[in-house]
Amino acid sequence: LLLFLLATILPVIHACTDILVTPGASVDGSALIAYNADSPNLFGTVYHYPATTTTNDTHSNNNQTNKRPIYDWDSGAYRGEIDEAPVTYNVVGNANEHGLVIGETTFGGVAALAWTQTDGILDYGSLIYVTLQRSRTCREALFTMAALLDEYGYASGGESFSLADASGAVWMMEVIGKGPGRVGAVWVAQRIPDGHVAAHANQARITTFFGRNDSDTYLWSPDVVDFAIQQGLYPADADPRDFSFSDVYCPLTFEGVRQGEARVWSIFSQIAGPAFQEQFQDYARGVNLTVRMPLYIRPPQKLSLLKVTHLMASHYEGTVLDSSTDVGAGVFGSPY
Repeated sequence: LLLFLLATILPVIHACTDILVTPGASVDGSALIAYNADSPNLFGTVYHYPATTTTNDTHSNNNQTNKRPIYDWDSGAYRGEIDEAPVTYNVVGNANEHGLVIGETTFGGVAALAWTQTDGILDYGSLIYVTLQRSRTCREALFTMAALLDEYGYASGGESFSLADASGAVWMMEVIGKGPGRVGAVWVAQRIPDGHVAAHANQARITTFFGRNDSDTYLWSPDVVDFAIQQGLYPADADPRDFSFSDVYCPLTFEGVRQGEARVWSIFSQIAGPAFQEQFQDYARGVNLTVRMPLYIRPPQKLSLLKVTHLMASHYEGTVLDSSTDVGAGVFGSPY
């Protein structure tokens, strides 16, 4: 009975982590995306979608557009079908033949908007792989994702996406659906400046962006602020330039910081050093949510692929959240 009660009252714990390294921050001058989907159902899984070329009359005699079935990435449930593109690119894992890479972490977001667009066809996983088959660069991918969501709807919760391409561009995009009875999503995307490192882990992180006349760095859906006002999530008389995507669509909570942002803190602390770790320690512990971490940092030393691998394998060692030195260690941490 106790186990049943715990299962019903404890929230679902997401555990995905992404690290985004721009070329100017890496040892070999390449863009790096580290992506961990911490799910036992995905261990060892590598997807392959071969390149295709089709015509509208391949499977019919009446020149109808070919259709592609969509299956939910997490559950495998059939969600519907979309028009197939006449040309698709070869995709292996989360990268395609043109060097475009896409990863993600789930932040969920406002309950009324997350996982409530039941008629939406595209979930976050199918959105990634369909986009990889149809896009060559980060910018192409951002607009492809937006167009797909507008046409076919979005069936998942809020997501942070990591994108990098062969040119060295690195972007972060955050998306949340519009809820029941509607089709589509609102979103924002921000390019990570060269020479910097970003990360996200199941908590929305992009803050203010609206009104910045810099489409090379910021992109967003036209209704991202208006929709929030319509839903009562943002005051109609407030300055839209103060609009923060993460604060409106995924407000900080103890759980979101302690289970999500703390992983970003651990990563950034190992890169930036003790001063950063101390500055944001209370934030990572969920004690002080008013002093948010930056979206990205400039590393004092460039990162190698091996270093990024080690960052992804860390478990708060040497910090106040190190479970090997507290009650979480159980008998293994006993001094006796």
